[in-house]
Amino acid sequence: MRRYRGRFAPSPTGPLHFGSLVAAVASWLDARAQGGEWLVRIEDVDETRTVPGAAEAILRQLEAFGLHHDGPIAWQSRRKALYEDALDRLRARDLVYRCRCSRREIADSALRGIEGAVYPGTCRALGLDPSVAGADRFLVAGDAVAFVDRVQGPVIQDVARDVGDFVLKRRDGLHAYQLAVVVDDEDRGITDVVRGADLLASTPRQILLQRALGYATPEYLHIPVATNAQGEKLAKQTLAPAIDPADAAAHLAAALAFLGQPKPTVTVPARILEHAVALWDASLIPRRLAAPA
Repeated sequence: MRRYRGRFAPSPTGPLHFGSLVAAVASWLDARAQGGEWLVRIEDVDETRTVPGAAEAILRQLEAFGLHHDGPIAWQSRRKALYEDALDRLRARDLVYRCRCSRREIADSALRGIEGAVYPGTCRALGLDPSVAGADRFLVAGDAVAFVDRVQGPVIQDVARDVGDFVLKRRDGLHAYQLAVVVDDEDRGITDVVRGADLLASTPRQILLQRALGYATPEYLHIPVATNAQGEKLAKQTLAPAIDPADAAAHLAAALAFLGQPKPTVTVPARILEHAVALWDASLIPRRLAAPA
């Protein structure tokens, strides 16, 4: 029998704001409603964006809101050997190549895709030695990737056309998010991924890597991204305020409303979560990519 194992994977760029709380609540409720486990992973693979003390602040916030996790915390910055092993496996299958192109060169020669410039394959056939300064890219080939998201419905993406060969290890030596998240989910036995719809477009790339590495593909559920009055995603960059555990009941009620769930009839945070687990219905989550907070 399939055992549900979900996760919450915040980036330590600042304390939790309402948008990240919504993602945490959704993933926690989906796991608990199915009698599953809920793991926490700190996504600090991009060490250039990590804010000292932010991860510890996030963990304290989760505990204060009653979102208790199972098992040990995983830290991406401490898992580099796993990412390099996966990269070596892909290299052995000739699915990775060295790219020396700068961002400006790519922008000048590429078409516009779903997330900026589509890499035009300039270095694909050059056979550059790994000693050449540059990034490592995944060789994208084959048909479009299709999957069914539990909220957003059927998704089809032609990764070669819409993204191109994508980076697995950056020029600065840091492993890319797409590789790290795939390796982490497989290593920790994640069966269900519940996260913001800003990552919906990344999912086909992750499925391609899962297939290339022989990994299982989790079930996906992408919730709407919470936005501010200007339509911008709530984030540190858009000055989203940190959530205060002293107002946990109000924040939890607002998160449930955002997710389309029944209004709490109790005011104690632990009881709110208890009732929310019993009434959790993912089909009530609005089928939108973004919504105002």
